[in-house]
Amino acid sequence: MRPIDPIEFAKGPTVGGSARVSEAVARALRARRNHGAARPHDPAPSRTAYRMNRLWLTPSFRFFLRRIAPVLAVTACVGLWFASEANRTGFMERVATIKSEIQNRPEFMVKLMAIDGATGPLAEEIRTIVAQDFPVSSFELDLPEKLAEIESLDAVQSARLHIRAGGILQVDVTERSPAVIWRSAQGLEMLDAEGRRVSALESRLDRPDLPLIAGVGAERDVAEALAILRASGPLLPRLRGLVRVGERRWNLVLDRDQQVLLPETDPLGALAQVVALDQSRDLLNRDVITVDMRRPNRPTLQLTDAAREEMRRLRSVKLGVTN
Repeated sequence: MRPIDPIEFAKGPTVGGSARVSEAVARALRARRNHGAARPHDPAPSRTAYRMNRLWLTPSFRFFLRRIAPVLAVTACVGLWFASEANRTGFMERVATIKSEIQNRPEFMVKLMAIDGATGPLAEEIRTIVAQDFPVSSFELDLPEKLAEIESLDAVQSARLHIRAGGILQVDVTERSPAVIWRSAQGLEMLDAEGRRVSALESRLDRPDLPLIAGVGAERDVAEALAILRASGPLLPRLRGLVRVGERRWNLVLDRDQQVLLPETDPLGALAQVVALDQSRDLLNRDVITVDMRRPNRPTLQLTDAAREEMRRLRSVKLGVTN
């Protein structure tokens, strides 16, 4: 059926019709047709879409969504899972089990300890102070602590601790070499060339090869004492030891109860004078008790009682002859 054209429908009045009625009908039909027609499409975005597009163009917003938001989401999930005490306990037990299985593998076990560079008594002392039961996992060994304990021993100058192939705890020790014996109020002690304690000594006869020093403060000037001993030269076979006097100078003690009193300054030069006098005039083989070199420009000799009596006798004889 062909649609009705309002223009044609609203033509002039026909017989028996009315012009006003025809125009009204035409306007109603036209309005109905215009109302049913589709409106044109608007290409502009909606307000919400525009705001979202602008927000997405912001660098900070994109960084938040791409980097921070996933981390927050994962953290929230983990936090919710660990909020349960049962989950936390099970997780810690599982971690402990895995850790124990790894640490106790055969390749990580230490089976024994080897000590190189130490004498028998020192090696036994090191084994005692380490006090470790083997086998043990290398993860359970506190090597810095063990090394500090070993280096705390007086006889150890330095030490090195490491685990070598085969599950062996290797201890390399540099032992202090005793240079002198120091006699103090506490007894006999061996000292190295720097004056550091090596070990105690029961008897002087245990180390007759070492020189003896004594006196308060002698342990602090071992280097000077060794220099005096080296300068003694021909006197060494008769030397019994060195005595520190007033913590400032040395006395050289010889056999036959003889002493050489050295000055506070330049003791080596004064000792060289004594050695020269002994070699030229056989000074120390005479009846001399003390050679006082505290004033090197005026050496003083103290004679034995027998020598003094002999001198008095000779003087009296001389006086008698003169009279």
